[in-house]
Amino acid sequence: MTTEMTVEATGEKRMTMRRPPFAFTRSKILHWNAARPEFSQIVNAASLAMPYLEPYLIKTMREARPLIADPQLVRELDLYCAQESAHFRQHRKYNDELKEETAAPLAEVEALLKDDYERMGNERSLCFNLAYAEGFESLALAIGHMLIDDRDHFFGHADSAVTSLVLWHFAEEIEHKNVAFDVFAHVSGNYFWRIAGLAYATTHIFRRTRTGYQALLKADGLWRNWRSRVALAFLLARIFRKLIPHLLRILRPGYHPGKLADPAWMTGWVALHLTDEEAPARIDTSRLDEPAPVALAS
Repeated sequence: MTTEMTVEATGEKRMTMRRPPFAFTRSKILHWNAARPEFSQIVNAASLAMPYLEPYLIKTMREARPLIADPQLVRELDLYCAQESAHFRQHRKYNDELKEETAAPLAEVEALLKDDYERMGNERSLCFNLAYAEGFESLALAIGHMLIDDRDHFFGHADSAVTSLVLWHFAEEIEHKNVAFDVFAHVSGNYFWRIAGLAYATTHIFRRTRTGYQALLKADGLWRNWRSRVALAFLLARIFRKLIPHLLRILRPGYHPGKLADPAWMTGWVALHLTDEEAPARIDTSRLDEPAPVALAS
């Protein structure tokens, strides 16, 4: 796929518009990680939010755009919006396949998400929405680092297409990590609003994700299976144990996402895209323990 836009940021940082050609196999979508069906459904539930969350983020950034005097930040904002637009379109495509494979009441979950983000976007102040956007992006950056650090545990030997979708999304979340923070700081930022936005976004997203994976696991019959509930408890404990150190550093008054080094594997992912633009859509999940990503043979 052709790379359409690239923005130079500070130093050698770059943001690039990518459209990997993901091809999902419907029969593998529901439990795309057969060894960890509970994790599959957590990710599936999180995916349901993307066609509502990311248009809300784009709307918020575009409302802030006329208030930004820095032309470099405006260029980065535009590319941020382009990346997020690609994300929610891919997740919508994935979610359409997911809904064909389950009897879970996902339309009800989506209706909650749609209502949440429409109300916030239409009724809340720009200051609130920018704080939420920055809170979400800080959370996404923390999750991206956590997933990449523990990638073999979460994605090892899982379906390549779904794994590639998730890792592509979080690689680009890491790549555009500065934008929401800088827009928020430029327009309305202060420490109180930043921490309030992080707390609100984190609580809201985790609550809605729980609603989604409960519905999916109930439809699977796993919610009432004690072994699955124990596996879920251990999985959530692992996620939060590894995520909390990443979240705690966000609380520092001097925090800025640009100060955080990108994971080496993510840097390798960017390099892989430069050598083969379709490679990020076919990550080899049997070799995720390697220090750089490897694509399946085309």
